[in-house]
Amino acid sequence: LIKLETGYIKIGDKVSTEKKADLKRLCFDVGLVFQYPEQHLFAETVYSDIGFGPKNMGLSDFEVDLRVKTAADLVGLPERYLQRSPFAISGGQKRRVAIAGVIAMEPKVLILDEPTAGLDPKGRNEILDSISKVHQEMDMTVILVSHSMEDVAKYCKHLIVLNNGKIYLDGTKEEIFKENRKLKEIGLSAPQATLMAEKLKQNGMDIGTDIFTVSAAKEAILRFVSKQ
Repeated sequence: LIKLETGYIKIGDKVSTEKKADLKRLCFDVGLVFQYPEQHLFAETVYSDIGFGPKNMGLSDFEVDLRVKTAADLVGLPERYLQRSPFAISGGQKRRVAIAGVIAMEPKVLILDEPTAGLDPKGRNEILDSISKVHQEMDMTVILVSHSMEDVAKYCKHLIVLNNGKIYLDGTKEEIFKENRKLKEIGLSAPQATLMAEKLKQNGMDIGTDIFTVSAAKEAILRFVSKQ
């Protein structure tokens, strides 16, 4: 959207500053879902909204139809919603439509900026489960931008912590969450389950160190108790 004034962007083997660089192709390779993506819905039907991107790629009607239905299924949107107005469905469903519209273009990389902002816990889990399903079934690289350490711990494999536009920490979640002091220095923290495990250890109940989610903490506590 914004042309570079300095530096370059490299996506796979494509570099944006090369004279022969196909910038349109670069846009198709990377899909971006903004915060509150449902605000960008505009078409008369859910089907048309999801199919807008694939149509602009010059795909046949058959291929567009296949991609729309596949993307809708991946985000958990029943086919009966496809002919409805995107403005006549719930907020969580609108977000699914917006995400499906990007997925339907089948980018190699999917970037999501705080995709669960404003959703209740149930809606947040459903959206993130859908994105995890997309990652697994379409072998798509997913970059999740988030301040929720709980979501990051549950769904992400590799973490990059940014501070003032630069890489501050880079590693697996096991490596990153051991740096709780450094995280606190920039206003972040390890997941609540990790902090709880540390408190329990300080009070004589060592349930382990690699505890990042509530479910993992539950299992570790039950194992500890069963051995007493």
